[in-house]
Amino acid sequence: MSDQTTTVAALRQAMAEFVDARDWRQFHNPKNLAMSVAIEAAELMEHFQWLDLPAAAKISESPEQMQQIREELSDVLCYALSLANVLEIDVSTAVREKLVKNAVKYPIEKFRGKYR
Repeated sequence: MSDQTTTVAALRQAMAEFVDARDWRQFHNPKNLAMSVAIEAAELMEHFQWLDLPAAAKISESPEQMQQIREELSDVLCYALSLANVLEIDVSTAVREKLVKNAVKYPIEKFRGKYR
């Protein structure tokens, strides 16, 4: 399975099955899941916390570091997908709508190559 062959719906279904098999739906409310996304994002940030930009750019050269980062990123995404399941948010629609909104907010001619 890869990003090229796996749909968002399939990932959401896999998360729902994982949660249901463990009877965790009782704990998966929007507040707990949103907090879990933030906690896991903080754990992801820890891998970069004290690195300067060149060191951060080279982190992909370390298989051990990349495995840990993949796991933390997966935790973030799993909780985000669970939140989408609980709130019945169509992730693809939400992302596309946000990209349209951001395209208006950050027009190419004004923001290309700039972060402000």
